[in-house]
Amino acid sequence: MSPATRFSNGVIAMLLFVFVEALLYAGLISAHATFLSDQVGQIWPPLDQPRLPLAETAVNTAVLLASGCALVATRFGFRSELRKTIIPLAVAILLGGFFVTFQGVAWAALLQEGLTIRSSAYGSFFYLIVGTHTVQAAAALACLVWAWVRLRRTRLSASQFLIVEIYWYFLVLVWPVIYIQVYQ
Repeated sequence: MSPATRFSNGVIAMLLFVFVEALLYAGLISAHATFLSDQVGQIWPPLDQPRLPLAETAVNTAVLLASGCALVATRFGFRSELRKTIIPLAVAILLGGFFVTFQGVAWAALLQEGLTIRSSAYGSFFYLIVGTHTVQAAAALACLVWAWVRLRRTRLSASQFLIVEIYWYFLVLVWPVIYIQVYQ
């Protein structure tokens, strides 16, 4: 392999991090699925617990996927003309910010309705799985903002951008799995 085609240490580190994160989510989702299999024949979610906002979260899921598409557009612009990438990256950030903000608003509403991490296994799994993703999405959003600032100053390397992309794409792609599993 030529030096030009090798991945940077940062890219390799992010790929390893994403692999570990995939294992974390696999464990969380497996624990949730195993718990649900023990609930066969029982009413799930418990009648005394609020229902998750399925339709609103479906829209929020579409917003997050659109953010991933905007990041793809950023990649295409990054390869051709760097200045053309500022707007699609800003769109990806705004859409990602909407996703994280909506998750916070939904949490606040669920907390007011009585769904807490201690109210039931339903609440515990919800906040553990969705909370983990939301915290990571907020961190990845900070990385996107960092990349946008560096891009505006024309100081963002292709390797740095790829590192941020990998992290965001992972979180974008794992969310539909979480949505299907937790919001069912």
